[in-house]
Amino acid sequence: MLGISRESLAALQQQVAGMAVEGESAFVADLLKAASSISTQSQLLVALVDSGQNLAARESMVRELFGSQVSAKTIEVLIAAIGLRWANDIEMVEALEIIAAEAIFRSNPSEVDRIEAEIFAFARAVETNPELQMALTNPAASASAKATLVRELVSAQVAAGTAALLEHTAANLRGRRVDIALRALSDAAAAARNRVVAEVKVAQPLVADQADRLAKALGRLAGKDVSLNVVIDPSIIGGVSVRLGDEVIDGTVQTRLDQARRALVG
Repeated sequence: MLGISRESLAALQQQVAGMAVEGESAFVADLLKAASSISTQSQLLVALVDSGQNLAARESMVRELFGSQVSAKTIEVLIAAIGLRWANDIEMVEALEIIAAEAIFRSNPSEVDRIEAEIFAFARAVETNPELQMALTNPAASASAKATLVRELVSAQVAAGTAALLEHTAANLRGRRVDIALRALSDAAAAARNRVVAEVKVAQPLVADQADRLAKALGRLAGKDVSLNVVIDPSIIGGVSVRLGDEVIDGTVQTRLDQARRALVG
């Protein structure tokens, strides 16, 4: 998110934190349903986010469209969201999705580690399965078909919160790459515990001591605790590649060989 959207998201998170917590699972379902409905109707989305339009009129629009479909708390969050400024209209939708994800983490604090691990495992499954990746990004497939596919693949194996987030994400990629959309979920899960996610690629599994030392070193760089998502990739030969937020630290043997090869050719 761009600066102004990050500020608005923080303001929205603060408002939601002060709301009464009742029926979190129903609230999550309602908010995700509303976010999906808004994002698939471009004229509605533009109208709701347009700060040049009268706020009271936009609030009335929210109540008329969603008042009989979702909870009062969901309406309250939607009205709070349209009252804030966003760098672009779709970032308001992304903020609503983050609020829904945080509600899942808040209502299942003991399962956040599990949910984050399951999201990462699904992301790896998509990355290593071209057919699944094509099915999820196929523009000819309906949103409901993509959600159903994910439900059939994971619902019996993962936490309910994981399934809800994965199904919604699959049905609402909005042109994003699958890995980018899933990374946003993983980052939100880490943020719920005041952590950041580091994706680490190595040729061989890290032993416990190596993982601990790497997490501590990255934590000093990030200024907070770090969760490691480790990917085993024999093609890198040796060394380690780390994605920490938007930064990539690549110290793999394969990268150094590629650099030397380019230097020789150039």
